[in-house]
Amino acid sequence: MQSLRLNPILNTDSYKLTHWWQYPPDTRHIYSYIESRGGMFEETMLAMLQYIVKSNFAGQVFTPEDIEEARRFAHGHYGGHPKTFNYEGFKSLYAKHGGRLPLRIRAVKEGTVVKSHNALVTIENTDPEFYWLTNWAETVLLQVWYPITVATISRAIKQVIGKALVRTGDPSLLPLKLIDFGFRGVSSKESAAIGGAAHLINFVGTDTIAAIQLLNQFYSADDLTATDPLNCAGYAIPASEHSTITAWGEANEGQAYANILENCPEGVVACVSDSYDIYNAVRNLWGGALREKILQRNGTLVIRPDSGDAVAVLEELFKIVAEVFGYEVNKKGWKVTVPCIRFLQGDGVNYYTIQNITGQLTRKGWSQDIWSYGMGGALLQQVNRDTLRFALKCSAIDRGGKWHNVYKNPKTDPTKASKGGRFNLIRSGKDFFTVEVDNDSPNPDSSTLGVNALETILEDGKILRDMTLQEVRDIAVKYDTYMDA
Repeated sequence: MQSLRLNPILNTDSYKLTHWWQYPPDTRHIYSYIESRGGMFEETMLAMLQYIVKSNFAGQVFTPEDIEEARRFAHGHYGGHPKTFNYEGFKSLYAKHGGRLPLRIRAVKEGTVVKSHNALVTIENTDPEFYWLTNWAETVLLQVWYPITVATISRAIKQVIGKALVRTGDPSLLPLKLIDFGFRGVSSKESAAIGGAAHLINFVGTDTIAAIQLLNQFYSADDLTATDPLNCAGYAIPASEHSTITAWGEANEGQAYANILENCPEGVVACVSDSYDIYNAVRNLWGGALREKILQRNGTLVIRPDSGDAVAVLEELFKIVAEVFGYEVNKKGWKVTVPCIRFLQGDGVNYYTIQNITGQLTRKGWSQDIWSYGMGGALLQQVNRDTLRFALKCSAIDRGGKWHNVYKNPKTDPTKASKGGRFNLIRSGKDFFTVEVDNDSPNPDSSTLGVNALETILEDGKILRDMTLQEVRDIAVKYDTYMDA
């Protein structure tokens, strides 16, 4: 099977290959940083940077063959222009460092939640000969905007559902309340893996197998207990799709459902039930000939509507199940259906519709315990770099052995102004603030103002911080706010 191979030297924007001669001639070091400039949320959760760094900047990154291929490519790509690819520079880089990149990358720990307009990641060259490497790396490094954005949205939804569970039901159910349905709805397998893995910092429910494979390889997630749904990298259940129901024909819809129960005599199983008439399916099929099997079954049937107005459909299904199977009022005063039936809303789900659905149904007296959400494109695909307004900007330059602050401040859009200087990110409780490093300081990583949260994770090709998924999750839960409701 043939797959795409990308020359690592060319893992950058075309114009960046021409920047090596555009800096001042006495340049020795370039220092840049990544921040969110606001947007959909005023805070961000760092996620999947370790994967990006390990897979793009660690160890031997390129070979002499890559240099020659890049030279040939650039000659054609730029029409033979002599000032494009830094051929001699990359040859010298290989001669001195053997294909490793003399870069230092610092970042907060993954799972950490930081308000926007703070430095989350910094990058600088460590060998003054190769100052042009810092922003050559921007294209791939800045792609961390994607998993950060997914993790931030996932986390925000966790707070919404968590608050509802605290108020109306059992908060321990939260890890399985948002399931990633996004694999088929993203641009690539790698996008599915990266975004799906970011979601699994906050929840454990997923149908995106690629995400678990990434976490196993890069975050030691296979060390987690696979048999415990709440303590695994990602958890899934047997579930139907429309084809496995409609293949039986409309007249045999009940047989299709009976087949599911026969093959899953216990445990949790989900079944999409709106192929024809979901109200009839729940009242007269699930609640008819199959009623006693469901009630006597050692497990839970999850009924999944997949069309119509979510609030109206779910409310009607709750009423039907309460009438046919029974219901009770929990100790917090909210209605719950019998334990053997629950629901999953996977159509039209995003951050805003979850707020609406949860708000309306709990106001009508139903506990959040009885339904969960499946989220696809809105979780993994309907985002872009401007969702949280991410940018990587050069903020300091060492010219002739002396550091100088650099920044942009466009008159036509002050919101795009960047910071000048080298930075530390100082922790104060759960809050952070970015402070500029004294250019004369002998130890730029230290600060008299508090603990610097920017840790070196890679230096000269060597990984210096290697986090596990469990460590990331342990950090993430410290920033949950839903218990404050």
